Amino acid sequence: MDNQRVKWVRAEDGRPMVSGVSYDRPSAEQRKTALEAEGAKDIEIAKVKPGQ
Repeated sequence: MDNQRVKWVRAEDGRPMVSGVSYDRPSAEQRKTALEAEGAKDIEIAKVKPGQ
């Protein structure tokens, strides 16, 4: 399984954020969609090594 982290910038205050958990690719895509609906900016899915 590939491990993915989601990075984004909060719309409210411009604060950069990163997910606290690792996702599989389909779950990361779902999280990205949810963040887009919330108005987040610069959303990126990044591959990480297990345990990172």
